[in-house]
Amino acid sequence: MSNTKTLIVTLLITAGLVLNGCQSFHGEPDNNLYQQLGERSGIADVVEDLLYLIVADERINHQFKGMNVAQFHRNLTDQLCELSGGPCTYSGREMRELHADMGITTTQFNALAENLILAMEKHQISTAAQNRLIKRLLPTYPDIRHL
Repeated sequence: MSNTKTLIVTLLITAGLVLNGCQSFHGEPDNNLYQQLGERSGIADVVEDLLYLIVADERINHQFKGMNVAQFHRNLTDQLCELSGGPCTYSGREMRELHADMGITTTQFNALAENLILAMEKHQISTAAQNRLIKRLLPTYPDIRHL
């Protein structure tokens, strides 16, 4: 094989290995996110642990006083299930309407996201799956934190 052909073959093999490595680094395709979160029951477990973390978090717990815990749990479970590609349908109020008078700060938004990550870590959800879910939640930021 000539030096040019050898170089081209080497570059192609290297590119293939790099691309394959990148796919491994990013984890499973997005269509598997729902399964990686444990399907609806796994998501419900994460949301339950998130509720305990919210109650203990002085940065945000006052925002949740007086809420219907069962309804919050059901709605957030449905929302995360739908966002992750699952068969659920979120039927709660629109994010902008729901948070209109709450005055959510960036710190509070970040605190809730931090607690969600802690709840997912408790259930040994991969970092890649956590990142994909957070990425899907980010578009709600302007509706929750009115800028």
